[in-house]
Amino acid sequence: MMPDPFGSGREGALESPRPIVPTPAMMAGDLRGRRVLVGLPGYGWRGDLRADEKVIQGSRTYIPVMPEGEWYRAEAERTEVFAALVPVERVWVEELGFAGTSVPGAKVNQLVSLDEPPRRPPVSAVDADSLTGRRVTQALNDGEELRDLRAVTESYVSDDGAVTVRVAQELDWYRWGWSGKLPRTLEVPAHLIWVE
Repeated sequence: MMPDPFGSGREGALESPRPIVPTPAMMAGDLRGRRVLVGLPGYGWRGDLRADEKVIQGSRTYIPVMPEGEWYRAEAERTEVFAALVPVERVWVEELGFAGTSVPGAKVNQLVSLDEPPRRPPVSAVDADSLTGRRVTQALNDGEELRDLRAVTESYVSDDGAVTVRVAQELDWYRWGWSGKLPRTLEVPAHLIWVE
C-alpha cells in the first residue's frame, strides 16, 4: 500500500471544523466586530465585512458595516473608519454551526436557495481549488480549531517532505495590505487546514 503523502490518515479519521451558518442580524445579540454578509434575498450577497453595534434612527434599525480590512485597521491603529448603515433586515451574521466529519472530494458548489446566504461547509485544503488569500481554519489535535487565519501560499512540499500551507493571522494579513509589512507566517500541515 502506498503511503499517504499528506501524512494525515485522511481515511475519515479527521473531523472537519464547524461550518459557517448565516443568521439574520435581527436574531443576533452583540454585533461589534462580528463577520457579516449583506444583501437582498433573490438578488445576491457580499461578505468579508464586519459589523458594529445596531443604530436606531427613527423607527428603523441599521447596522454599521465596513470592509473587514478597514475594521482591522481601525482596531489596530485606533482610528475612525467609514461604515455604511445597512438596514438590519439586509444583514446576516456568520455563526458557527456544528462540526461534522469531512468528506474528501465532496461536491462543494451545490444549488442553493436565494432566500438567504448559503451555508458554507469547510473544505479541506487538500481538496480546495485555491488557497492563497482565503480564510482558513486550522484543526488542532484536541478537536479545537484556530480561526481568523489567512492562507498566504498554496500547498507545497516542505523541506521535510510534508505537504504544507503557510498561514498568517488575519490582522497581519490585512496589515500587509495597508502598510506593506510582511506578516509573520506559520507552516502548517495541509491536512490540518480547512477553507472556511
